[in-house]
Amino acid sequence: MPRPTPLTVRPDVRRAAFPNRRRRRESATAWAFVSPSVLVIVGLSVVPVLWSLLLSFQSSDLLTPSSWAGLDNYRRLSDDPQFAQAVRNTLLYTALYVPLSIVLGLALALALNRRLRFTGLYRTLFFVPFVMSATSQGVLFSFILDPEFGAANSLLHRIGIGSQGFFADPDQALFALVAVSVWSGTGFCVVIYLAALQGVPKELTEAAHLDGAAHRHVLRHVTLPSLAPVSVFLVLWQTVNALQVFDLVYVTTKGGPLGATTVIVYFIWEQAFRNFTAGYGAAAAYVLAVALLLGGAGLRLARRGGGARPVKGAGA
Repeated sequence: MPRPTPLTVRPDVRRAAFPNRRRRRESATAWAFVSPSVLVIVGLSVVPVLWSLLLSFQSSDLLTPSSWAGLDNYRRLSDDPQFAQAVRNTLLYTALYVPLSIVLGLALALALNRRLRFTGLYRTLFFVPFVMSATSQGVLFSFILDPEFGAANSLLHRIGIGSQGFFADPDQALFALVAVSVWSGTGFCVVIYLAALQGVPKELTEAAHLDGAAHRHVLRHVTLPSLAPVSVFLVLWQTVNALQVFDLVYVTTKGGPLGATTVIVYFIWEQAFRNFTAGYGAAAAYVLAVALLLGGAGLRLARRGGGARPVKGAGA
């Protein structure tokens, strides 16, 4: 009988199989390095999100076994006057803080976007408040705006204005928080706008000036449209920060006086860790999360467009 010939693998097949084995080894090595980070992310973000979603449908105090409540927590939110007040306070805070910080940041960026002596020092000074933690800001302004011994009332006395309550006055507390937030948050807008102004095409501005356009026309029809994508980003960023404000409220007013500065995040913390109604607080947290997602989706749609437009009325 003839002896069977051994099977041979063609060289091109061996060459094709080798890269596949190498690719699998590289993929396994990459996952070995990435897996610890993936586990940390899943453990600290995905799992708590899912757990809090389940908690929002339960009646729990985080100490005793919880019971299923269904949609009762969400129904209670719709009838809770304290939650309604927290929503109003948060919306008012956001409506004041976001435009004020952006408009003031744009104005300061336009003023600093020119050759000035010590311009680097000015830019640093405007950015320093943003670097400070909200806790240190709250402690600082709690002394400055103290109704009895604060420097603010002392200065007002010198110019003939009576003492103000600031954080102790229900009619002024929220506006005082907005003022502190604008003082600290404007620096971020200044830095972002300064970076964006460097990207405005000089050819467009020079051509507009050569055509006889005034500075206000160049600003309105060239500079601001070029900054539109950056402005949308800042609106989104500042809105998210405003809706999530907590530490400044906790350090300065504790939600008072009379609930005048109770915002949504402080309301969530108070329900979960002071009143020990964790399920109710989780439901409020998910209402806030849905609002943030809807707001982000709306601003993402509004971001379409932008860009510099031709100067209208140049030379007129």
